[in-house]
Amino acid sequence: MTRLAATAAAVTLPLFALTACGSVGAGSSSDDDQKLTVWAWDPAFNIYAMEEAEKAYQADHPEFELEIIETPWDDLQAKLTTIAQSQQFEQLPDIFLMQNNAFQKNVINYPDLFSDYSGSEIDFSQFPDGVTAYSQIDGDQYGVPFDSGTAINALRTDVLAEAGYTVDDFTGITWDEYLTKAEDVLAKTGKPLLSGVAGSSDILMMILQSAGASLFDADGQPTIAGNDELVDAIEVYAELVESGVLVEVNSWDEYISTFVNGSVAGAINGIWITGSIQTADDQAGKWAITDLPKLDGVPGATNYSANGGSSWAISSTGDAELAADFLASTFAGSTDFYDTILPKSGAVANWIPAGDSSVYAQPSEFFGGQPIFQQVVEFGAQVPSNNTGVYYYEGRDAVSAAMTKILGGTGIDEALDEAQANVEFAMN
Repeated sequence: MTRLAATAAAVTLPLFALTACGSVGAGSSSDDDQKLTVWAWDPAFNIYAMEEAEKAYQADHPEFELEIIETPWDDLQAKLTTIAQSQQFEQLPDIFLMQNNAFQKNVINYPDLFSDYSGSEIDFSQFPDGVTAYSQIDGDQYGVPFDSGTAINALRTDVLAEAGYTVDDFTGITWDEYLTKAEDVLAKTGKPLLSGVAGSSDILMMILQSAGASLFDADGQPTIAGNDELVDAIEVYAELVESGVLVEVNSWDEYISTFVNGSVAGAINGIWITGSIQTADDQAGKWAITDLPKLDGVPGATNYSANGGSSWAISSTGDAELAADFLASTFAGSTDFYDTILPKSGAVANWIPAGDSSVYAQPSEFFGGQPIFQQVVEFGAQVPSNNTGVYYYEGRDAVSAAMTKILGGTGIDEALDEAQANVEFAMN
């Protein structure tokens, strides 16, 4: 589960040719030349950011106006599906938010809904390659990254100290080293360092992406069976569970409770998890963040990954030119804008230059004085790309089911062969 909406269901529909996609400037202008319509979810996060972006753009464009319509992710996905099937493209907004992991699925399945940014002035090199890859199809960019899903390893420093460790001992290490130290912490303090929802593949997917590996190849074909990096990730996960270092629970609320109530002394997840961690007022000053462990013996494996995140799409029938200019001036071009939204929403930029601002460099008292937001931007720049394609959610679900069977005693190869077959069946 991610902060964005982990329950989003994948929609499997016939593929269309990508030639129908438009580009900036190809759409028709709205009746009001300075008004754009936006679909997004979460008033305290995404919608708040859009409202502040509107104010920022109005400084140089006083006639500019946004109509922001709150649209939960599941509803937004359903609307896109309905519009694509009915061909009622005039119902599209100018801008809409997309979950990163669902971006390629939607552009490939519904090319008539999207414009790309090929004619815009946005410099996508100022975003991490691993993030822009989510919304890139055949070399064209269809999304402006916003909400960072960059992963962190958050740890209780007081618990580590009780066991004779510091956060530096968990920085830049491998999973083998992590397991050894975490078992020692558990033995000395009684505190596991990790928790997760049983049947969820979040941690598994973060491990896989950190190694630059995916469930699909560049052509969108599943690579679940015979995937060496996936096997390594599964073996790590199984060892974490079997050793007691990772405690599995039954729901998201239980997961949050494990570190809020202090029964678990760490969390590995997207940066957005810090919002939940900081609800434990009694733990202020007792947390720190660092990078993730990496897989041992895997060429190209890194200590960086992601979970979640979102990007802004522009529609094929709206004012794509104005929409792209608005996004270029705010989400892809203004440190002042990101400085404004960070303190209230905790919305960490994917836009790399934002990390150079004094606001991002401010120490976090809760996290022991670390400039955590500046660090996360630096982490994000090093996250490997992840091939998602159309059937990403089917792949995740199949691997989650396989992981449950493996923990129950099924052989890894057998479980992954079955998962591969299930995804291929869904694709056919």
